[in-house]
Amino acid sequence: MVKRKNLSKISVPGIYQTNSAEETIALAQNLGSTLKGQEIVYLIGELGAGKTVFTKGLAVGLGVEDINQVCSPSFTLINIYQGKCPIFHLDLYRVNSMDDLATLGWEDFLGQGVIVIEWAEKLKLELAGIEVKMFILGNSKRRIELNWRKSL
Repeated sequence: MVKRKNLSKISVPGIYQTNSAEETIALAQNLGSTLKGQEIVYLIGELGAGKTVFTKGLAVGLGVEDINQVCSPSFTLINIYQGKCPIFHLDLYRVNSMDDLATLGWEDFLGQGVIVIEWAEKLKLELAGIEVKMFILGNSKRRIELNWRKSL
């Protein structure tokens, strides 16, 4: 895959480099604007990679007007935002099993809006979606790989 420099044109699969949080938001905003409203977006990356920053951009692309309402659901485990469709923002960092995830009622959200899952690598989720892998290259620089994830 080729590293794409133009953040205004986005495609999956694709590899991108951003040099600031603002560029990461812009990239995610462009992806968000292409979503239909029933996708699952799997965010994978170490602590501080920018998963919540990426979610802010997705939310803007999906019509959320106040970017400040988008925050990490590390303690609440799920946040819901309203744009052109509902956005269900989950954080699996403290979720240890599929049973724990089921208690959140996450399956009720399927097909009801966009589901964004931080720390998606923690559980084996078998549904198709867009996988976003984020790598820290420096203080604000990130390598972001977008791929389709097929159902298992």
